[in-house]
Amino acid sequence: MPVIAKTIDELKAVISESVALEGEKVSIKDEKNLRDKDVDNLIYTAVFAEDETVKEEAKRIIREVANEFGAIAASIHDFYMAMGRGEVDKITTPAVNIRGMTYDVARQMFKVANNHNVGAFIFEIAKSEIGYTFQRPSEYAACVLAAAIKEGYKGPVFIQGDHFQFNAKKYAEDPEKELQSIKDLTEEAIKAGFYNIDIDPSTLVDYSKETLKEQQYHNYVNTAKMTEFIRAIEPEGVTVSIGAEIGHIGGKNSTVEEFEAFMEGYLHEISSNMAGISKMSVQTGTEHGGVPLPDGTVAEVKLDFNVLRDIGKVAREKYGLGGTVQHGASTLPDELFDKFPESNCCEIHLATGFQNIMYDLIPDDFRKEIYEYIKENFKNEWKEGQTEQQFIYKTRKKGFGPFKYQWWTLDEEYKNKILEALYSKFEFLFGKLNVFNTKDLVEKYVNPVELPYGVVRK
Repeated sequence: MPVIAKTIDELKAVISESVALEGEKVSIKDEKNLRDKDVDNLIYTAVFAEDETVKEEAKRIIREVANEFGAIAASIHDFYMAMGRGEVDKITTPAVNIRGMTYDVARQMFKVANNHNVGAFIFEIAKSEIGYTFQRPSEYAACVLAAAIKEGYKGPVFIQGDHFQFNAKKYAEDPEKELQSIKDLTEEAIKAGFYNIDIDPSTLVDYSKETLKEQQYHNYVNTAKMTEFIRAIEPEGVTVSIGAEIGHIGGKNSTVEEFEAFMEGYLHEISSNMAGISKMSVQTGTEHGGVPLPDGTVAEVKLDFNVLRDIGKVAREKYGLGGTVQHGASTLPDELFDKFPESNCCEIHLATGFQNIMYDLIPDDFRKEIYEYIKENFKNEWKEGQTEQQFIYKTRKKGFGPFKYQWWTLDEEYKNKILEALYSKFEFLFGKLNVFNTKDLVEKYVNPVELPYGVVRK
C-alpha cells in the first residue's frame, strides 16, 4: 500500500531517494525508483492526504516531475487545425471520462498508447463529474500525469474540461453570475493543466425563437465570451483547444443550418485576429449513458452518421475546424465505432461503458453497499415510473466520490480483473477509431510547453 504523507517534511522524506527538492526546484534523481514506488506515494498523497497544503505540494511535485520526465500537459488545437486544412484525416480522437480509480484507469490508456504508438487520445472530466466524483481539476490532472510517469509515457498529454455547461435556470435568473461561475471553473482547470476546454451553453438554445440565429444567440454569445476569456488567461505559448456545442445531447438532432447560424454569430462576436473554436459537438441521436430499459439493460440507439458527416464537412471546408464531436457513445454497439473516422468526426466522448465494466467486476458486497447508499441518499432523483434497475443505472455514477478510497484500494484480484477488461476495451476502441500509430503525427503539429503547476496569464 502506498504511503500517504501527513506533512510536507514526511512527503519529502518518502520520495527523497528518487526526487530532489531544492526550494521550488524539483528534479528526478532515480527514474526507476520513481516509477517503481515513489510516484504511487506522490499520487496517493495528492488524493488522500488530510492536509490541503500537503496535497497541493504533492500535485506540484507531480507536475514538475512530469515536465522533466517528458509527459507534458498540452493542447490538441494545432492537431485539429491540421484536420481543418485537410492534412490529417480519418482519425477520431477518443476522449475518455474517468470517474473512479482514475490513476489506475489512466495507466491502462497509457499502456495501450505505448503498445500501439498512440498520440491522439484525451483524458477528460465534465463539470458535473467534478462534483459527484469528488475530483477537482488539479487532482484529476495529477492522476493523469502520475499515470504517464508510472507507465513511462513521454509526449503531449491532453487533459480536457468536458461539458463546462451553463445552467439554463441559473442563467435566466442572473446571466453574469452564471457566466462568472463557468469562468471560475475554466481558470481553475487551466491552472491545473487542462489546455482543452469544451464550453457548453447549448442548454441556452431557445427553439421558440423564429430564426436559427436567434435560437442560437445565447449559445454563440457566451461561447464567444468564454473564448475571449480563455485567450486572455491561457499561458504563454499555449493555444487552448476550445470546443463548442450546438445541440444539447439527448435533444433533437443538429443540422448544417444550425451550425452555420451559430458560426455566423460566433465569428461576428470574437476578434478577427483571435483563434476561435477547434471543433463542434453535435447531437446525432445519442444520450449520455444510454437509455436504460426497465430491466437495466441499455436500449439500442439510432445514430445518424449523416449529421456528423455533413456538419463535419462544412466545419472543415468552410471554417477550418477539426470537425464534429460525438458525445454519449460508449454504450453504442461495437460494430459502429469504425464509422466515426469516415464521418468527419474528429473526437468522440466515452464514459459510461467503462463505468459499467467497473461495476460489473467489483465484489458483490461492495456493489450492494454502494447501491444501498445511492437508494438512501439520492432517492429524490428516483423518477416516477422508473424501475429500481433503471434508477440505479442512471444514478450509480454518484457512487464513485463517496467511495473513492474503497475503489482505489480494491482487493488486487478484483482490481486486476477490472483493469484488464478496461485495457482490452481501450485497445479495441483505439484501434477502431484509427488512432494507432498517431504519435509521430500528433507530435508533428503539437509542441507542448513545459509549464509549472498553477499558471495562467494575468
